[in-house]
Amino acid sequence: MNYLRTAILLAGLTALFMGVGYLIGGAGGAMIALVVAAGMNVITYWNSDKLVLSMHGAQEVDERTAPELVQMVRQLAARADLPMPRVYLMDNPQPNAFATGRNPEHAAVAATTGLLQQLSREEVAGVMAHELAHIKNHDTLIMTITATIAGAISMLAQFGMFFGGGNRENNSGGMGIIGTLAMVILAPIAAMLVQMAISRTREYSADALGAQIAGQPQFLANALARLDAAAHAIPNMEAERNPATAHMFIVNPLSGQRMDNLFSTHPATENRIAALQELARRMGQGGFGGYTPARPAAAAAPSYGPWGGGRRNGPWG
Repeated sequence: MNYLRTAILLAGLTALFMGVGYLIGGAGGAMIALVVAAGMNVITYWNSDKLVLSMHGAQEVDERTAPELVQMVRQLAARADLPMPRVYLMDNPQPNAFATGRNPEHAAVAATTGLLQQLSREEVAGVMAHELAHIKNHDTLIMTITATIAGAISMLAQFGMFFGGGNRENNSGGMGIIGTLAMVILAPIAAMLVQMAISRTREYSADALGAQIAGQPQFLANALARLDAAAHAIPNMEAERNPATAHMFIVNPLSGQRMDNLFSTHPATENRIAALQELARRMGQGGFGGYTPARPAAAAAPSYGPWGGGRRNGPWG
């Protein structure tokens, strides 16, 4: 049902894009909008992971530079029956994480240094399991395409404002000006609402599947509570500069001081925690099989603090 709802919302977003194109340039404008949308999706399909990781300054790590994190992801990926994704770290004090990539064979997970320094092993395992759930559900491609189309709608609406609306057959005098202003204001809001609905649907699904991958819903529930509190106290400057990527993180990384945060792309954290706690209650105390994060031997040349065997000042020390 969630996949059907997502498909319907994506179709609605594409129709909205074509509708804005029609208001600007009539039937020809709608066709151009459709072609542009298809071209943007092709580019996004092949390059989305590289673009997003670059925006946030993510650096790839391996079992030499971050052995504990990489081994954890490997173990969780095996439990989820997924290929091993590439693992990245972002030098950012705000605890957060996201997944990206066009499919499970070309996927990546990225965590901030703040996540590793402030959360316990079990909580980090819950977060990384959630991101692997997004990969298994193919959410990474869906959300990137959604962001691309939504951004294009806003750009196209502003383009229409600049040219005053090109579909002169449907615009005349004051109504043309009013229609153009309405398009500029309402089209981006409508796109944001659809993007928000898609993201919220996918987050609940990833929470449930992530809890199964980690083995204990409480791992993720505890992590979400800590992440939400930290996101309001610790700024994420890369996310503030690139708010269109905010929906990709496990919790909203924006401070709430910008207009972008008026329409949150994430469900309320307390609702997500309640759903996980209800899942734990239905499961009983046994969980799904009890994943236990293991501590591997320290690497020979660590460089990422408690996760690389160097500085031992975090919960992993």
